Amino acid sequence: MNRQILKLVVILIVLIVGFAAFAPPEAEYMPEEKRFPYITFPLLPPLLAILLCITTGQVIPALFLGVWVGALMVARYDPVHATTTTLGWIVENMSDSWNAAIILFTFIMGAFIGVLYASGSIHAVAEALARRVRSSRGSAVATSALGVIVFIDDYVNTVIVGNAMRPLTDKTRVSREYLSYVVDSTAAPVAGMFLVSSWIGYEVGLIGDAIGSLQEEFEAGKIIAAPEVAPYGMWLSALPYHFYSIFAVLLVFLISIFRRHFGPMYQAEKRAVSEGKVLRDGATPLMPTETILGEPVKERRAPASLFAISIIVLVVTTLLGMWYTGAQAINPEVPWWTISFGDALMNADAATALVWASFTAYLVAFVGVLATRSMSLSKIMEYTVKGFYTMVYGISILLLAWSIKSAADAVGTAEYVVAHAVGVGVPALSAPLIIFLVSMFISYTTGTSWGTFGVMMPLAVPLAWKLAILQYGSVEIAYVTTAAAIGAVFGGGIYGDHVSPISDTTIMSSMFSACDHIDHVKTQLPYGTLAAFVGIILYILFFAGLTSPLILLPLGVILLILLYLALSRGKYVPNYIVSS
Repeated sequence: MNRQILKLVVILIVLIVGFAAFAPPEAEYMPEEKRFPYITFPLLPPLLAILLCITTGQVIPALFLGVWVGALMVARYDPVHATTTTLGWIVENMSDSWNAAIILFTFIMGAFIGVLYASGSIHAVAEALARRVRSSRGSAVATSALGVIVFIDDYVNTVIVGNAMRPLTDKTRVSREYLSYVVDSTAAPVAGMFLVSSWIGYEVGLIGDAIGSLQEEFEAGKIIAAPEVAPYGMWLSALPYHFYSIFAVLLVFLISIFRRHFGPMYQAEKRAVSEGKVLRDGATPLMPTETILGEPVKERRAPASLFAISIIVLVVTTLLGMWYTGAQAINPEVPWWTISFGDALMNADAATALVWASFTAYLVAFVGVLATRSMSLSKIMEYTVKGFYTMVYGISILLLAWSIKSAADAVGTAEYVVAHAVGVGVPALSAPLIIFLVSMFISYTTGTSWGTFGVMMPLAVPLAWKLAILQYGSVEIAYVTTAAAIGAVFGGGIYGDHVSPISDTTIMSSMFSACDHIDHVKTQLPYGTLAAFVGIILYILFFAGLTSPLILLPLGVILLILLYLALSRGKYVPNYIVSS
């Protein structure tokens, strides 16, 4: 009864916020194309979708309704026009070149996984690992380590780590909820920080544009100084202030090693160890591998080496594809290998590279299974199609999540939040804290880190730099404040990418870990929020004048450990050891 009352209170609060945050007719603080001649509610579409996802457990209708409510506002509250607008947004998102490439990549990966699963190669990997890793603690730590090793791309991370480790974590009684949490926590947080990843070009490009705008103002005599550092140098300076991602990854290892949990994850892990149920009764895995693909072949299994080789091909081809597409974007007239990999990475088309890589990896698996005579050609094609089918449900959710972003963009969700939270004479050293909170909210409600980066970076860099120059007259303080603000944008944006139910990487982590999506979201949210809370405390200390990351980061680590131990007190989950 108390839980039901609490749920109703939460629903009412969210709905009140959604309706209280309205934009009046022709709101001057909104961009001109988002000024409507009637009242709109910019926060309502994403808040409603998230609320319904969590309370009903029905993701697809919840997301569709959120998109439809956004379309209803754009259509002047005409329900028929709103329906056609909703369908139009879905078609637009399906036909967008980046989205279409990700859909194709996901389908091909479904076929790739289907063939390797049915041939027994994935299970052979699990059996090889099981000879060395025989406990739930060992498999959780191994999964965490693999998640950090596969840093090249967040999507590739979810595919490799989720599928490679799932048979082992199932055998050692690690819940699917915890597996998907580890996969998600080492996807965007890791890719966003590494020097070589599919994210680096986009991140550095945004910083470069923001610095360029400041340099233009300096040349026009509007400000007394502008940053003279290269965009990549500014990205490096911001890395120590990337508090959320650093603590999110650290928390994964703490929990994996100590096996102390809190929140809904404690019940999930206790269930897995005591009952052997890696999924709760009634759960709906986002990728129903076992249900659709059945049992792998037993007579002549494909070797574990086939899976390993296929994954190496996937990673290497992704890197080469990014090098090639980036080089072509720079200068298509010269051989692509003559352009440095670092320069090419800044201009790479990661989605196209992922399609090429997934198809190449599938061909390797296809040929390998035929060569080992694990399955006949007809069986390979049967499981290729079944592999496609395992991705249908997840892709449907992914497509609607993209459409929610279209709805949020159409009604000006991000612009509304920014207009009401930032830019009114705030102290310079408080800018990173405010930027982090705003970025967290935008990314959680829109489900996109890159979208949040795109909205916030052009605002955050000039805001932090100008406030520091005006209030302190010091270029040194301006550089520190701006670096912290950049870290706050990335950290806040990745928070939503990590924990929001409408985020693409959250969905793909559920998908490739074969976990119920809502179970993944509910169990992960407290952990992600703990890492974000520690980040907030450090930005408050920054505001208080403690600006050195050499001091802030150790303090953050100590605080994270103390809070984790306090929250998980008395909630140790026994380490399950597989008997010989």
